[in-house]
Parts: sequence; C-alpha cells; structure tokens
Amino acid sequence: MAAVTSRYARALAEVVLDKKLIPGRIREQMQGVVALVDSSSDLRNIWDNPSVPAGQKRKLLDAISKRLVLDPMVRNFLAVLIDHHRISSIGIIARQFEKELDSRLGIAEANVKSARDLTTDERLAIENQIKLVTGKSVRASYSTDKGLIGGALVQVGSTIYDGSVRGQLNKLRETLSAE
Repeated sequence: MAAVTSRYARALAEVVLDKKLIPGRIREQMQGVVALVDSSSDLRNIWDNPSVPAGQKRKLLDAISKRLVLDPMVRNFLAVLIDHHRISSIGIIARQFEKELDSRLGIAEANVKSARDLTTDERLAIENQIKLVTGKSVRASYSTDKGLIGGALVQVGSTIYDGSVRGQLNKLRETLSAE
C-alpha cells in the first residue's frame, strides 16, 4: 500500500512543479481537505463506501471544492483518487506529498525542543545553523521540554543534534565512567 500511496504523492508533486503551481498553496489546500475528511465521519463514510457511485462522490467533491476554493488541479487529483478507489488514503498521500515536495524543493523539516521559549533571534540562529549543516532551507517547529535544563535538541529527519545541557551532562558522565 505504501508504494501505491507514494506513487500518487510523487505524481502530485511532479504536476505541481511541472505546472509551476504555488507549492505552499497546494500543500495548504491538501491539508484543508485532509482536515475536513478527518473532522467528518459522514464524509469518510461516503468516500469509503464502495456502494456509493463514483459520480456521487465526485459531486460531493465538487461541492467541497467550491467551499474550500480548491485549485482545479487539486480537485482533479482528488477525483482521480475517487475513481481509483484511493480516496480513503488521502491523509497518507497528503503527508507523503509534503515530504516529496520538501525533498524536491530542498527543504528540511526540523523539530526543535528547548528548555524555554526561544526568541525570534534565537530561532533564526538555530535555523541558520541547521541550514549550514544540512545545506537545505529549513521549516522548523518548536516546543519546550523543561527536562532539558538548558540548550536545545534538534531533530532533522532521523538525525538528532543534542545541544542540551542534559545531553552534555550525559556525555560528561560517559566520559568520566570510561576512565
């Protein structure tokens, strides 16, 4: 299933870039559709139900498209998912699309945990450091973790950069116990 959903995600990313659409706008529209589907069990039941004809599902899609003011390409993509019985995977496809788009645009997703809320200057400094290390533009999300004592813990993909006081104390403990 993952191969199938990633194929749709790659195709969507390819169309967005080939047609020179605004990636951020398409991403937001896909997120809006996913949020609507997640919040409406009736919509999920209709789109997941194989006994509901595809034509009726597309009529519902057209109403949603007007309400959310979807780009015609997004509407058509969702219609393809309906026609190929993949609309129930819209959440997975949308997340894979975002990752594929980020990869093609050279954007790294970073999760930053710090002991306290960071100032704008501190956030910019961290993002610039991540950009230097990864060679990519950065989209960062921030959270606080009082257990860090001080400093920050940054995760980019599966790589973790530990600049926290807790991490430094653990390294010091390891060094001292090795001697």
